[in-house]
Amino acid sequence: MEHVDRCVVLVDAGYLLGAAASLLAGEPARSRITVDHAALVQQLRERAEADTQQPLLRIYWFDGAPDRVPQPEHRRLRVMPRVTVRLGALTRSDGRWAQKGVDAAMHTELTELSRNRACSDIVLVTGDGDLLPGLMSAKEHGVAVHLWAVQAADGDYNQSEDLVAEADERRVLDRVWITRAIRPRELTGPCAPPPAPRPEIAAILSAPLPESALAASAERAAATRHNGSAAPAAPAGTPDADRAPAAGPAAGAAVPAPASHKTVPTPKDLAALRASAPATAPHTHGATLRWSSDRGWIDRPAPPLGEPAETASLPTLAQLTSAEQRWADREEDITTVGGDPYEVGQVFARRWLDRLPEPGHVPKLATMYPRIPHRIDGELLRYAARFGLLAHKDDQIDEHDRYAIRAGFWREIDVHAAAQHAPGPEESRGTP
Repeated sequence: MEHVDRCVVLVDAGYLLGAAASLLAGEPARSRITVDHAALVQQLRERAEADTQQPLLRIYWFDGAPDRVPQPEHRRLRVMPRVTVRLGALTRSDGRWAQKGVDAAMHTELTELSRNRACSDIVLVTGDGDLLPGLMSAKEHGVAVHLWAVQAADGDYNQSEDLVAEADERRVLDRVWITRAIRPRELTGPCAPPPAPRPEIAAILSAPLPESALAASAERAAATRHNGSAAPAAPAGTPDADRAPAAGPAAGAAVPAPASHKTVPTPKDLAALRASAPATAPHTHGATLRWSSDRGWIDRPAPPLGEPAETASLPTLAQLTSAEQRWADREEDITTVGGDPYEVGQVFARRWLDRLPEPGHVPKLATMYPRIPHRIDGELLRYAARFGLLAHKDDQIDEHDRYAIRAGFWREIDVHAAAQHAPGPEESRGTP
């Protein structure tokens, strides 16, 4: 049986993206680059068909994922035409992530394709010498093996020399080719220019700490000194751990101590906490909690500073979404939503606004700025988690992402409210 005249591309994503990060950002961390996966897949297809002079059968994308659970990029890739995703495990040891099973999966696919004569040419995008036996087996079955490398940052090889020696053809994907789909991610820090300010995020960050929050924090500090040990803190990412207060009683107002207080904070405690609190802007919009939560250890003031009773009736997006819309939402998430935290907040708000049965809900919500009712806020963050936004290095919560998610939500609300109140043609001309 003769080989079918077509080509297959096997991509080791860890090699391709790690080498691209080294080339463009100076280190192999994939967090240092942004990838347009649709453009990258198209480039791989066009380059493979040009190099092999054969039509493409399929691109196999091999990568690692925690517990082999597809990440957002994998979900986007696997619905693309002619792309198959194969996942190995991603484990953490000594503070570093390592792939398990990716090489074995690539070796299996390589040998099966050649043994079954499924193609005439195989393109390998990898640098791992462990694939040498599979490469040699493919050659013995009459398959032409093309080995592609990513241009090395230091100008040297970033591939096994044995692979290079055994391949039938070798090509280098240079910086020009790489940067058509992969870009270095903008950095923040002392050596990088500061990111462009977003007024929406600044407004959410500007709400001051209330006296009740200072009193509660001082109480815990005093209790720690009294008991000799700190009370267990809520882990990062739990409902109470990631909420911060935003506004409270007016200056000089008395703060009643809850009945459960066992240790009264001293004036020195309050003064120290107040001095350590960041400088903030004046209170606006009746904001009460910076983290948009209805619950937690902060005592919320009564209306009008607290949540109006009518906002408790606001429907969640899940309540407004039919089964057909849910399917369409997932399709959009996979294919078109990039995953930027600000964008994610906007997409969520846009869907919620489009499905509201009563336009009167929007003014109710606007009175809560910058808070978001707890049920809707929790749903928003769970939606953002689909894109991997809440997981940060060392498995901690990325605080700036949370602000950006909510700022994107409020931005879309503002745009919608402005459109509702824009004068129509007759109003703009005035009545005679």
